[in-house]
Amino acid sequence: MKAVFIPYNQTYKERVLDMLEKMNIRGFTLWDNVQGKGSKDGEPHYGTHAWPTLNAAILTIIPDEKADDLLRKLHEMDKETEHLGLHAYVWNVEKMV
Repeated sequence: MKAVFIPYNQTYKERVLDMLEKMNIRGFTLWDNVQGKGSKDGEPHYGTHAWPTLNAAILTIIPDEKADDLLRKLHEMDKETEHLGLHAYVWNVEKMV
């Protein structure tokens, strides 16, 4: 199993949820109103007057064989509008109950 953490600009929310649905990825945890700033040249997303946008994030645990396809689709989405910000991080899940 793989854990996939997906932080993204809140603008992507419906598209990311739709992608998970189409890939039959049912289980996930979603956080709205996530604050952050890109590590390269991204603008802050603080939900303030000066920096009004916010992020959201999803954590999902999926079978190993779905991870590469999910990352590829997320990367394609990000390339369409790179200035918004979308990332995905994957790590192994050793145990689960």
